[in-house]
Amino acid sequence: MKPTGTSVLASNRKARHDFTIIDVVEAGIVLLGSEVKSLRTGQVQLADAYARVVDGEVWLEGVHIAPYQFAVGVGAHDPDRARKLLLHSAEIRRFRERIMKDRLTLVPLSIILRDGKVKVELALAQGRTKGDKRQAIAERDVKREIQREISQRNRR
Repeated sequence: MKPTGTSVLASNRKARHDFTIIDVVEAGIVLLGSEVKSLRTGQVQLADAYARVVDGEVWLEGVHIAPYQFAVGVGAHDPDRARKLLLHSAEIRRFRERIMKDRLTLVPLSIILRDGKVKVELALAQGRTKGDKRQAIAERDVKREIQREISQRNRR
């Protein structure tokens, strides 16, 4: 029986703070067996991860997947190696053009397990300055206050 459903294995919460998200796409990722086992136990760090387009391929770098404790010798993997992402060539071309033209970056938002396959939510994003971050926090606080007022009025 095939596993069904979706579960988040790791998320990059810092990315939504440091970047303005423009477009999100889901990509497959090429992994070794011991990496999948480590991912399922949640031993992954996405904090400083990014993706690059190199020779028409997208590579995920800066992701640390801890070695699986029961994989020894040949079965073990390099925890910091670059991992290839699986996208359609048209998507890769579109990303490369937007990155070059608008000075954007590719940032992984989360690693998910969907129907037994590991996927990466990859975002086309623009970096925020300190002022942009403060403005985003202020806007979020105003929205929260508005929602709080609306909910209090509905109770009365």
